[in-house]
Amino acid sequence: MQATTVLVEGESDRLAVEVLARQCGHDLHAERVTVVPMGGATSIVRFLAHYGPAGANHRLLGLCDEGESRGIARALARAGVGSGPLDELGFYVCRADLEDELIRSLGIEAVLGVIEAQGELASFRLLQRQPSQRGHPVPAQLRRFFGGRSGNKIRYAPLLVSAVPAGQAPEPLARLVEAFACGS
Repeated sequence: MQATTVLVEGESDRLAVEVLARQCGHDLHAERVTVVPMGGATSIVRFLAHYGPAGANHRLLGLCDEGESRGIARALARAGVGSGPLDELGFYVCRADLEDELIRSLGIEAVLGVIEAQGELASFRLLQRQPSQRGHPVPAQLRRFFGGRSGNKIRYAPLLVSAVPAGQAPEPLARLVEAFACGS
């Protein structure tokens, strides 16, 4: 069985993918699936050289933000992975980012419940009162909350995925995890 490498932008994405994969019954080790955070989408060229057709020749899958999708597509074509729609190449695109997808999937009240369970609802409410945040929609404030403090994305990604009801994971994340089985 060919090894599968899943390229994701960061550590929070890795944790989210691994949590959903476990929830869906995947044993990543047994299935030879490794989720690799690249430290940002612009690092993909190096990872494609290592894991792609000219390197270890792993089956490649991935998750990226919409803003990075053009660069990802160009890198995949140059590396010999293929060209065309990213989802047909096994790379799934989040509209803004994974946190945005999770917020829309869960809904604001459920996300606030996760924050409250962590004892940080007062901190979020404080952020909402900041002049730079007033007038912004709550989903934008939530994304700022997750991305504004070091470690928050990593802390909250697995918590948010765990809070998503079965079968309601954000489409890019769900399709990525479903693609694991296609390579076995």
